[in-house]
Amino acid sequence: MGKYVIVGASQGIGESIATALLAAGHEVINFSRNPSSLSGVVNYTWDALVADDSAIAAITGPIDGIAYCPGSINLKPFHRLTSADFEKEFQINVLGAVRVIQALLPALKQSQTSSIVLFSTVAVQTGMGFHASIASAKGAIEGLTRSLAAELAANKIRVNAIAPSLTQTPLAGALLNSPEKIEAGGKRHPLGRVGQSEDVANLAAFLLNPANSWITGQIIGVDGGIGSLRTN
Repeated sequence: MGKYVIVGASQGIGESIATALLAAGHEVINFSRNPSSLSGVVNYTWDALVADDSAIAAITGPIDGIAYCPGSINLKPFHRLTSADFEKEFQINVLGAVRVIQALLPALKQSQTSSIVLFSTVAVQTGMGFHASIASAKGAIEGLTRSLAAELAANKIRVNAIAPSLTQTPLAGALLNSPEKIEAGGKRHPLGRVGQSEDVANLAAFLLNPANSWITGQIIGVDGGIGSLRTN
């Protein structure tokens, strides 16, 4: 069985990825501000906004995969966004991922078929109002994904990203905090519903699985069709 690091397994998509990996018999290590409540997860405290990677540096032995799940949703008109807003989005979504990957790269290289899964958003490909700061940061994630996939291919390390649309998680709680908002959000998608964390986690687990070792450098939408379809 494999050994996987999930950054952000305490809730939402990260928790669902951890659940899937545990069910398959894998070892799961969680880095997050709050511990995961899942039985069998090894927890370490880590925060993308705090410059302390000592917990990550303590990990030894081969690592078969990383899923970096921290994210942010800061939807504001462009004129109300500050440089601090952009910097925070970049710190959480991009620099945090860079720090984790750099710290664990030697451990990834010890595995024969390791995999990195990052997270973008449908708003990078499909322009959406009020998404300037998060789409900018996630656009950087897509560039990082492709660049790392090319650079690390020689080490047999696969790097892919998932681009979800609106998904029912604690992060999106303010956007989906009533039946009316959930229904309205669902109607925007061709498949008629908002996403669930399991929808995204299923693909993440697939990409982490060494059985799928000929997939790298991809940005894959899990978005109910909103990124590529028009039905009205």
